Amino acid sequence: MKRLAAAVLLAALTLSGCSIGKDAVAQGSTFSFVAPGGKVDITYPVADRQPAPKLSGDSLMQVGKQVGIEDFPGKVVVLNLWGQWCGPCRTEAPEMEKVSQQTASAGVQVLGIDLREDSGRQAPQDFVRDRGLTYPSIFDPSGRILLQLSGYPRNVVPSTLVLDKQHRVAAVFLRTLNAGDLLPLVRQLAAE
Repeated sequence: MKRLAAAVLLAALTLSGCSIGKDAVAQGSTFSFVAPGGKVDITYPVADRQPAPKLSGDSLMQVGKQVGIEDFPGKVVVLNLWGQWCGPCRTEAPEMEKVSQQTASAGVQVLGIDLREDSGRQAPQDFVRDRGLTYPSIFDPSGRILLQLSGYPRNVVPSTLVLDKQHRVAAVFLRTLNAGDLLPLVRQLAAE
């Protein structure tokens, strides 16, 4: 009976077109990114750091103004991907604000990218105001700006990339963070 159940399951997976690749696993019609070795916290030694693309776009809060990584030369940049529709982002956003407040004088800048907003700017702007967020965010409702991060899992929100002072990717977090997760790392990078 167990062999029959296993054969039926295998046939169902084959017929549904599921495929398993080196970097991803498909389960039914839901795609889930699998980090190297299943990691959700990935850090890169200095020798392995690669430059981040020059991401920039419309400011969420200041209509008509552009904001991007290049606005913060010589600073560590915490690039946080979020959306007002994302439950875990509601917990994480105040933590990002703590990081911003506690490390600004050390040369660290938090920069958000607000993603997949299909109802315009009002809801994410309310999200920012309601949480007292002071760091800037790029408004990227279509995800077009995020496409510049080649190979980055666009379905993992919230997630965070930490760039060193030369704007090379020093760490990637594919999970919800709190200030305690980030503060030691960004202070270390600011001291490099």
